[in-house]
Amino acid sequence: MRICMITYSFYESDNRVKRYSEAFAKRGDHVDVIALQIGDRAHDEKLGKKKVIKGVNVYKLQRRLRDEKNKYSYLFRIVQFLFKASAFATWKHIRQPYQLVHVHSIPDFAVFSALFPKLFGAKVILDIHDIVPELYVSKFDARENSLLFKVLLWVEKMSTAFADHVIIANDIWKNKMASRSVNESKCSVYMNYPDEDIFYPRERKRKDDQFIIMYPGSLSMHQGLTLAVKAFGLVHEQLPKTEFHIYGSGADEGNIHQAIESLGLQDKVKMFKSLSIEQIAEKIADADLCLEPKTNSFFSDEAFSTKILEFMAMGIPVLTSDNTVHTYYLTSDVVVFFKSGDVEDMARHLLAVVKDEPLRKRLVRNGLVFIEQLKWKNHKQRYFDLVDNLLRK
Repeated sequence: MRICMITYSFYESDNRVKRYSEAFAKRGDHVDVIALQIGDRAHDEKLGKKKVIKGVNVYKLQRRLRDEKNKYSYLFRIVQFLFKASAFATWKHIRQPYQLVHVHSIPDFAVFSALFPKLFGAKVILDIHDIVPELYVSKFDARENSLLFKVLLWVEKMSTAFADHVIIANDIWKNKMASRSVNESKCSVYMNYPDEDIFYPRERKRKDDQFIIMYPGSLSMHQGLTLAVKAFGLVHEQLPKTEFHIYGSGADEGNIHQAIESLGLQDKVKMFKSLSIEQIAEKIADADLCLEPKTNSFFSDEAFSTKILEFMAMGIPVLTSDNTVHTYYLTSDVVVFFKSGDVEDMARHLLAVVKDEPLRKRLVRNGLVFIEQLKWKNHKQRYFDLVDNLLRK
């Protein structure tokens, strides 16, 4: 089977896209991925040149820096990628037809880049990583009752209608979208299940006596990293051998740096560039605690954090906000919750978890049991069955 994955993201750091693609490649299918090139590494690779990663053919058609603070520049870059991806997928389909085009949102209207393959026989899956109307409101401080939000809802309906099947990242979003945009029978929920070939307990390489708190991921405002730095600043003097390590990039990076400097935490809070999934797994293995400070904004309150499951799968305890989606899937037996957006409550629980080793060990034991049901190996065949049944229709 010939498959095309289209994603407005960086392939090496997008666990969801990599998981699908590598699973198909291991099964013996031909997989092409159309993705982005990280802007500050543009000199490393030629745009459009094929790169084979674990049997997957990756084509990077456009550079991107995660610095969008203006909604118009953000939209322009997305539309630009849509046209490039559409032209490339059409060219590849003419040469050797695809049976499946799996398009990853955001944006949801990227699904129309599969127009030509769909017209000539390919099935199309739209994979909703994040729901666009709510994300837009959160990212650019728009209003829920604005005309633009209503337009985005209409685009969501058109995008899901165009697709042959819609995959959604969690049950809360599935219920929401089924109520406004798409028939429930056309939807499936596939969370960001951790890949057990990458995220598994292993011996740590670090031998010092430091206690490392870690956050890996995007540095968007709704992720709450500025609040996390402030919370750490309230308790760092009581934790003399503790450091907070942040890995990632994003539009809120400048504010995070400013918070670190204003609190004089340059030696205690350290920021590192984004890494590939495999490299991040190595860093997680040397961490002592995951801090997930996501806020309860209009969007992030329902956006489940993949990193929670990845840390859990590697035997690292997790401290996270009590937003709606986290409390929907998790309990206090497997994570410690703090009140979302509350700096003092985050600091209080952070201090307690760092000082309570028996608590951390209990979280690790319970987490390793809990995560077994959410590993990719237990859902991969369900995904294959979905695709194969779709192609037989």
